[in-house]
Order: sequence, then structure tokens, then C-alpha cells
Amino acid sequence: MLKRTVFHLNKMDCPTEEQMVRMQLKDFPEIKSLTFDLEKRNVTVIHTEGYENIKKALETLQLGAGLLETGKAEKISDLTMRDAESEKRQRNLLWTVLIINFGFFIIEITTGFLSRSMGLVADSLDMLADSLVYGLSLWAVGSTMLRKKKVAKMSGYFQLLLAFLGLVEVVRRFIGFVETPDFRMMIIVSVLALIANSVCLYLLQKSKSKEAHMKASMIFTSNDVIINSGVIAAGILVFLTNSKYPDLIIGTLVFLIVVRGAFRILKLGK
Repeated sequence: MLKRTVFHLNKMDCPTEEQMVRMQLKDFPEIKSLTFDLEKRNVTVIHTEGYENIKKALETLQLGAGLLETGKAEKISDLTMRDAESEKRQRNLLWTVLIINFGFFIIEITTGFLSRSMGLVADSLDMLADSLVYGLSLWAVGSTMLRKKKVAKMSGYFQLLLAFLGLVEVVRRFIGFVETPDFRMMIIVSVLALIANSVCLYLLQKSKSKEAHMKASMIFTSNDVIINSGVIAAGILVFLTNSKYPDLIIGTLVFLIVVRGAFRILKLGK
């Protein structure tokens, strides 16, 4: 008999945690479907046997897993068809968001160095962080568990290295003499990035998906909008004060966000 069991994971709040759950449960043959609700931090499991082993596997992730309810599920054919259609729409949308994010990573890191703005460089790495998460989620479908973990480790360490180098450069600029960043390029590029992230947010909200990775993508993109606004504000302050410090402060804050994201990605490789 097909069963439906809902677990609550109070620490599941981004695509990284969702991938951790998917990886943890991938080799359970009794599991037929997984559905995530990020707002409620729940995962619904459709399975054929008892839920005890699934619960134990979730508990090892240390995400605060707990059983909410369990009972009879729908027919597997209905679930499979519905999941396949939903997955196709989500994959197409995530590819669009990934391309936009990676494109602006290239634009921002290039203009960041040209304008001497650590705020733009840091924001570009935040864009790269999002791209890595989306890319890992899309590429890993159908691949082996070992390959998934290797890619997660490589992505996490690469992102961590870039963030570390960025923070070192921020410290060097704090204590040394450097030219004031080009506030015009900071503001113009950040406004364009803000528009791009707003488009991504609109597309994600338009999808009305309740899946965790889609909800999390909305949250990540909302955070990106805030970061873009911060870089714009820093550019305005650079203009008003003719000082390098507003740019270095926003750069430090964003680099720390990137470091946090890198450690989350590394969790997937464990």
C-alpha cells in the first residue's frame, strides 16, 4: 500500500538543505516521491513501507527532523505524471534563472575590477554562489551519489577560496592606499543587476511553485535585490563622501554572505 508521510525539518531553509535531504534519501527504493514546502519547512514522502528508516536517515542530517503525520497516499500513476510535468516546468525556469545569474557574475566581476569596487566583486561572487547551487541541482539529476558529493565539494571549496581572496583584498585596501572606486560604474551595473534579479523574482513568483528549491530561489533572489540595493547605496555614499570605505564595508558584508553559502554547499559533500 502506498503511504504518505510528512516530516518537519526546522533548519531546512535553502536549496542546500533540500539537496542534502534528496541525497540522503536517494537510495531508498521504497520512496516514490518527495515534495518540499520551504515556508512550512516540511517534506512529504510518498513510500511503500514503514517510515522509521526514512525518519532515522533524516535525523542524521541534524536539521531538526520530526514526524508530522502519516497515512494513505494517492495512486502512484497520478503522482508520477504530476511530478514529471512539474519537474519539467521547474527545470526550464531554473535554467533561465541560472543563465541570468551566471551572466551577471561575468559582468559584475569584470566591471568590479575595472571600477576598483569590492562591492561589485563581492556581489558577483554572490551571483556565482546562486549559479553553483542551481547548476548543481540541475546537473546532479540522474547522476551517482559519489559524483554529486564530488561536485558539491569542488563548488564549495572554489567559492570559499574566492571569498577568502576577496576578504584579503578588502583588508589590504582598508589599511593601504587605493583609489576611490568609480561610483558611476558601481551604480549603473548594480541597477542593471537589480533589474535582472527583479525579473528573476517575478518569474519565480509567477510559477507559484510550492517546491522548496523554487521557494528558496525566491528567497535567494530577494536577498540579491537587497544586496544590489546595498551596492547602489554604497556607490552613492562614495560619491557624497569621496571615500573608499562605503564600498569596502558593503564588500565585506557580501563576502561574508558568500562564505556562509560556501559552507552550506560543502555540507552536500559530506
